[in-house]
Amino acid sequence: MAHGRRRWIAALLALALVAVAVVAVISLNRPAPEAQPAATQSEAPSPSPSPSETPSPSETPSEAPPPAPAPPPPPEPIPELPAAPMNVLVIGSDIRGNAKDAAAHTAATGEAMDQRSDALMLVHVPADRRTLYIVSINRDTWVDIPGFGGAKINAGLQYGGIDMTTQTVQQLFGITIDHTLMLDFGGLKVLVDGLGGIDVNVPIPFQSTHDTGHVFGPGVNHLNGQAALEFSRERYAFADGDFQRVRNQQILLKAVLARLTTGGGLNDVNAVRGLVDFASCCLTVNKGFDPVQAAILAYSLRNLDANAIGTMTLPTAGSGFVAGQSVLFPDYGAINAVGAALREGRIGEFAVP
Repeated sequence: MAHGRRRWIAALLALALVAVAVVAVISLNRPAPEAQPAATQSEAPSPSPSPSETPSPSETPSEAPPPAPAPPPPPEPIPELPAAPMNVLVIGSDIRGNAKDAAAHTAATGEAMDQRSDALMLVHVPADRRTLYIVSINRDTWVDIPGFGGAKINAGLQYGGIDMTTQTVQQLFGITIDHTLMLDFGGLKVLVDGLGGIDVNVPIPFQSTHDTGHVFGPGVNHLNGQAALEFSRERYAFADGDFQRVRNQQILLKAVLARLTTGGGLNDVNAVRGLVDFASCCLTVNKGFDPVQAAILAYSLRNLDANAIGTMTLPTAGSGFVAGQSVLFPDYGAINAVGAALREGRIGEFAVP
């Protein structure tokens, strides 16, 4: 019992010491009262205000600072895309107006619109998303367009919009296209300017025969939207015409992808969503490819090595004339081999960096 009593006494002493320490700290931190001058005989000390009197504004006690705002919640994660290969068709429309409106009109009415695919690229995305393979198709390639008949492949956009063009490319390669993206002249300029311009390595210097007559020197050129458009459109300045234009379009797409992936920009969930919202003004996409799906695809490319992107142009069997039109005849044997490589994940045997 004596031992227990001593423990209680020790505990009480400890509590007393804590209380004394707290009081001391409060006293030391309390501001000292200001010294008041002694009252003279003619001065009577002013009475203390009664509790009922209202203090003057100068006597209002200072308010405690407002609490710091709570930090914003973390961004909602973007789901991972299933680890499976994907084919994306990229169309560059030559319309001078709005390709999105024209495509919507064709889809709703079946009426042909004055636009053709100035650029046509099949982009194969492997399951690991670390590189891409771009297969370009010359606009003058003579093919069978489902629901229309024989024509240059770029006419599919005119007569049936992005759906007819997608069906044509699927039939040509014997593959399934998962998504289709279309960009017009104005959209390309807005997109490139929105990225702050892009750097392209010009393999053959030339002066554009379009619009501003931009001069492209050899080596790396920093292009704004207008210059990028002229770079992608030019064919008259080259001895092999559309073949060099196709190669320049591949260079341009690789430059855009390099700009997007520089510094790990696609690792930022908010940046990816902002990019998709921004690009939605300029892109026409297939049905079902909503901003959520676009964000998932963009985010899946965050580890892309832009320097490892492989490119190729679809083989042809020479040029000629059909119904007064200058056309390129497809090399179906080579095309079938490319289609098989796409289906079997061997396209890297044809499309090289």
